[in-house]
Amino acid sequence: MTFASPALDRGAGIALWRQIGAAIEAAIREGQHAPGQRLPTEAELSKAFRVNRHTIRRAMEELETRGIVRVEQGRGSFVAEDVLDYPLNARTRFSEIIRAQNREPAGRVLRLAEIPAEPRVAEMLEIRRGRLVILAERLAMADGRPVALGAHHFPAHRFPDIMTRLQENPSISHALAACGVPDFRRRITRITARMPTAEEAEVLQQSRSRPVLVAEAVNVDGSGKPVDATVTRYAAGRTQMVVES
Repeated sequence: MTFASPALDRGAGIALWRQIGAAIEAAIREGQHAPGQRLPTEAELSKAFRVNRHTIRRAMEELETRGIVRVEQGRGSFVAEDVLDYPLNARTRFSEIIRAQNREPAGRVLRLAEIPAEPRVAEMLEIRRGRLVILAERLAMADGRPVALGAHHFPAHRFPDIMTRLQENPSISHALAACGVPDFRRRITRITARMPTAEEAEVLQQSRSRPVLVAEAVNVDGSGKPVDATVTRYAAGRTQMVVES
């Protein structure tokens, strides 16, 4: 980003970081920088405005809070994109939702393991506490950008081959279909919000100062039996939940 006249009015009684934030916002609003475009580093902005990095950081924090820019740990600052609408209904499919908004979906399985069901997971799956479940931690992306980090739990006694299926194809729908469940529906979703852990912030490429939406969901087959208990953490700055009746 370049500024034709980055000079600040140091006698105006307006904090320098506010003036810097206004200048960056104006450049974005005027269309000089497209959504998703990377912005200059703190060092580059500090040199352009002739202020220290702390002043630049304060301006960027304010712009991030207002949703004008987003800050990704280890990558820098970017112009914020449009927020993704994520409908919640009986048939919630990530890939279909993303494609409907003219974006390209992708997924990557980060971890596969067979573990004892924790009390809450056992309750959601309607199985005995401590019974084995297959855990699949999956990162969902839109246009190459992380959107959600999901922890899926499948009853191991019913889906002994699902780990292999997910290794072949990271799609949850595809894996369940290969295991004899061609279709499933969402029975319930509970949504809360909290601040992310350091690991979640890193994987979702967002600041730890921005919250995540946590959706706890149960998916069932045609007979109403639970097939998947999921806890998904969404980057709140990039997604908004839409409840459909």
